[in-house]
Amino acid sequence: MKAIRYIYVVVMDAFYTFLADDGWAIASHIALSTLMALFPFLIVLTSLAGFVGSKELADQAASLMLQIWPKQVADSISGEVHDVLTTTRTGILTIGAALSVYFASNGVEALRVALNRAYAVVEMRRWYWLRLESIAYTLIAAFTALAMAFLIVLGPLIIEAARRHIPLFVESNESILTWLRYGITISALVVALFILHAWLPAGRRSFLQIMPGIIFTVVASLVSGVVFGQYLARFANNYVTMYAGLASVIIALVFLYFIAAIFVYGGELNAAIIKSRLPHGVSLQAAQSLKPAETQA
Repeated sequence: MKAIRYIYVVVMDAFYTFLADDGWAIASHIALSTLMALFPFLIVLTSLAGFVGSKELADQAASLMLQIWPKQVADSISGEVHDVLTTTRTGILTIGAALSVYFASNGVEALRVALNRAYAVVEMRRWYWLRLESIAYTLIAAFTALAMAFLIVLGPLIIEAARRHIPLFVESNESILTWLRYGITISALVVALFILHAWLPAGRRSFLQIMPGIIFTVVASLVSGVVFGQYLARFANNYVTMYAGLASVIIALVFLYFIAAIFVYGGELNAAIIKSRLPHGVSLQAAQSLKPAETQA
């Protein structure tokens, strides 16, 4: 009973803090910033792909990113994404590409604001260092997406080579290979969440301290995607009737809003767990300025 009561207290504490920190408004900010940063990010992706000489990699990378979205949501913006990806951009150092990197980093900045509020920390670093860090994360994400897309491009060749040597194994396990593709995508999501929670906001947190929020975010996001996909399968026409040509944008925005709210609550959940384990008299902000070993002292 004590464990159940503890979970209940932590979950409700995280929820009330989520409300006190304007979690719904912050989630709306993240959703809009992410949607506005999506297409500049795709422009950066196509520029990098053109720079390395394979424009098809950008298309593969975008498909990989949208793979964990509900099919109805991904389909709603696939046309716009295709239009961006099929425009040739080889001038990686042009002013347009530089502006695209800057605007794409706005999504990272929105996540930083949310996590700083969730962990109750005050940002003391200078704004230009934070912006450079966000730009670096954006470029790393773009290169990582291209690298993963390159592995997917090589996938059929690897499968064909494996089929020549162990045909029975490969033919009977093609479904497993499909699940592995989803597994790689989810693993990349987990790594991204770890980086965001550990290093994006101010303060210090250990791996164990941020793991509950990461697990919650991944599981709740997958469940939310399935539920929202089922909802769109039945009521997508309502968006078309109400928003006409803006339906695809609104669908993507609503989906991102739910995911952003889950992400913000994941940070609040981590903060609530950290707070529940602090010695008497130690504040949450002070605890995150100390090393984990000092926090336990």
